[in-house]
Amino acid sequence: MNWLTNLLWSETVAHTILIYSFVIALGIALGKIKIYGISLGITFVLFAGIMMGHFGFKVNAEMIDFIKEFGLILFVFSIGLQLGPGFFESFKKGGITLNLLALSIVFLGALITIVLHYVTGMPMSVMVGVMSGAVTNTPGLGAAQQALKQVSVSLPETNLPNIGLGYAVAYPFGVVGIIITMLLLKKLSKINIQLELKDYTHLNHPTEKFPEKVCVNVTNPNLFGKSIAEISRLFDAEIIVSRILHEGVFYTAKADSCIYKNDILLIVTQTHQVNNVIIQFGSESELGIFSESHLLKSKQVLVTNHQVIGKDLGSLKLRTKYNINITRIYRSGIELVASPQLNLQMGDKLTVVGDEAAIDKVALIIGNSIKRMNEPNLVPIFIGILLGILLGSIPFTFPGIPNPLKLGLAGGPLIVAILISKYGHKFSMISYTTPSANLMLREIGIVLFLASVGIKSGEKFIPTLMSGDGFIWMGYGAVITLFPIIIVGFFARKVLKRNFFEICGLISGSMTDPPALAYANSIAQSEAPAVAYATVYPLVMFLRILLAQLLILFFV
Repeated sequence: MNWLTNLLWSETVAHTILIYSFVIALGIALGKIKIYGISLGITFVLFAGIMMGHFGFKVNAEMIDFIKEFGLILFVFSIGLQLGPGFFESFKKGGITLNLLALSIVFLGALITIVLHYVTGMPMSVMVGVMSGAVTNTPGLGAAQQALKQVSVSLPETNLPNIGLGYAVAYPFGVVGIIITMLLLKKLSKINIQLELKDYTHLNHPTEKFPEKVCVNVTNPNLFGKSIAEISRLFDAEIIVSRILHEGVFYTAKADSCIYKNDILLIVTQTHQVNNVIIQFGSESELGIFSESHLLKSKQVLVTNHQVIGKDLGSLKLRTKYNINITRIYRSGIELVASPQLNLQMGDKLTVVGDEAAIDKVALIIGNSIKRMNEPNLVPIFIGILLGILLGSIPFTFPGIPNPLKLGLAGGPLIVAILISKYGHKFSMISYTTPSANLMLREIGIVLFLASVGIKSGEKFIPTLMSGDGFIWMGYGAVITLFPIIIVGFFARKVLKRNFFEICGLISGSMTDPPALAYANSIAQSEAPAVAYATVYPLVMFLRILLAQLLILFFV
């Protein structure tokens, strides 16, 4: 049985894979167990790792650091790819407010740390470690350790305060405390998940702007003899004239098509503009022509050709060249009116109306390749990770601060992924991944990260916790974790009336906590938490690193 002993206790590659597989499988299985209707999901992988570390199962230190950081990169990079255009839109829809709320959480946490330092007499070096664990910010911990070395140059490294232990003790409740706050906010605010999802969808994609078809009878004499292009310019609303029934004959509407008295038009416009369109043209037609044409077909075409991605519909001139109409675009579960100014994205579904031969020609231009959709775009992903690591490693120096600041292995890849998903098509970098592939990358990344943190902390976690200071440090960490996010979370909900999923993303981002974001995503089943998370994360990460160093420099 020597082979089994070696497998379990020798720090080999096989041993590492064995331990990680067991920790992840056990953590996910236990995380599904509900207590009083609440489960921690994949976050429980952290505690499975702590348990294994406590019972003496070790992994090579360099290996565990690699797996932890690579898992974190996979997680945040996948999040960035998912967000892309939505991230920039979020600044138009309250992004500044979200960042101000996140800053409030950061500064409240630092203020509480300073107060606890003076009230309890606990050394600031230990308190900064506790604070870094309480807000689950590893880069802040590293920055604090470097700053401590700068101010303690006369002391041997073995005599430096162990900031890492304070971090290890506070970290687990830092993760759980954020989730507890979400559950507390949900319970006390009587949140209905389905209603919140509906409200968020309506807020970002108002139902009144959804496309709707209407048949109108042209009786307005001011429109007789005018072309579709001329009529479109008369309307403030976006309208797409899809088909024309003129004297019993169907036509595909073109820009130069003229309309006459008693023509029946099939028009696509936004829901709230339907009544206005009917009044402007004349009256609603009792003769529906939605499916009356035998010559005109309506098909959905997938955007998969990288040469058209990022271009607006109008610039492709498909209507003029092929005598077809694109009436609607289906994107990320939302239907949009196919206005000429709308930029195409990978995976868009276009509703194309015209004769079958013309639609087939348009499909060749657009792509319409399901195989292309399913093929992973690995080159842009790994180039993006490479660029993200380079960006995260750039040092930013500031007067009075002994150590340069960096975005780190989380901040750099997140920002690059957002930029690639938004602008990558301009450089022939199509980073599109199917929802299932993106979710797989995210989940693998986060469980590797959680398992690594747990295994690494497990050996010293229980002894430190059971010592005289362990529970005290955990208590301090709980205060630093809970008070800022509870205060700001309830303020955002009760006073500012922000969406619950947005608040979950705000809290996760302000605490730079991927596990909490993973939990928020699991209950939201939408991109709302991730959008808010990415909106506040870059600024918060910068401030967390800066404040950790400043607290050491001014109070040690």
